[in-house]
Amino acid sequence: MRISIIGAGSIGLLFAAYLSRGFNVTVYTRSAEQAVEINKNGIVLLNGTGETVSKVEALPITDWKGEEDLAIITVKQYQLAPIIERINQLDPLPSSLLFLQNGMGHLKQLEQLEVHNLFVGSVEHGALKQNPFTVKHNGAGTTNAAVYRGDPRLLKLFLEAVSNVFSMTYQEDYYPMLEKKLIANALINPLTAILQVKNGELIDNPYYFKVLQNLFSEITFILNLKNPQENWSQVIKICKQTADNRSSMLKDLEGNRLTEVDAIVGYILDKAESQGKKSSPFETLFYLIKGKEKQGEVLE
Repeated sequence: MRISIIGAGSIGLLFAAYLSRGFNVTVYTRSAEQAVEINKNGIVLLNGTGETVSKVEALPITDWKGEEDLAIITVKQYQLAPIIERINQLDPLPSSLLFLQNGMGHLKQLEQLEVHNLFVGSVEHGALKQNPFTVKHNGAGTTNAAVYRGDPRLLKLFLEAVSNVFSMTYQEDYYPMLEKKLIANALINPLTAILQVKNGELIDNPYYFKVLQNLFSEITFILNLKNPQENWSQVIKICKQTADNRSSMLKDLEGNRLTEVDAIVGYILDKAESQGKKSSPFETLFYLIKGKEKQGEVLE
């Protein structure tokens, strides 16, 4: 099976490094310079067992023709628009796409695509891109994937084939899968970004933990959660699994990059507004992150 990875940030590099052990993988980068670096050095993966180098082909995104069996889209939500435009320009259209974005704001964008098989996923791994070709896997988890539209057979075949090299799990229903991850992201990301702490501090520090609990009560109210205990357990699990990680939102602010606050907290606020609800706590988080973005010299 031929796999393309669209985007070579931390998650794109992580997936390419592992999937290249069992598949023919091509990585498509935003810049030609990064493609050159990956072709020269391979993808260097750092994890608890040491360092490995994976040789993959890398090309700039402008060279992507959508001919692989499955394309995995790993760019951030706010970077999706040009990717979707590129997909719609391909002739023929790709047959199968798997989108791995945080939040749920990107679901509206998927409606612009006429691709037959659209899959979505949620990533629980912690990864840090150290340079254009090196990624550190510093929080092992799993990747859940489900059908958004189309035939599940290729996705199931892929997940079965990948099971020996990377943890990925098939889910029957995409909405609760994405909602569960959205809840964790909406709590952990903005709090760690504002407090400038690692994920584990949210449960280790009793005062931060009270804030986490209060925000979870708020999100339970907004999303009308039917089984809040299951969602709360997931939040705690992720905090523990990624205790030494700096969240993606914190890393984005530290790197003077845009965050995914619109796709994550913005989605929560939209859900509240659609029900005539007011959420001052999440509005506060949203404006604080936006203020941090404005304070820094945003590079993306």
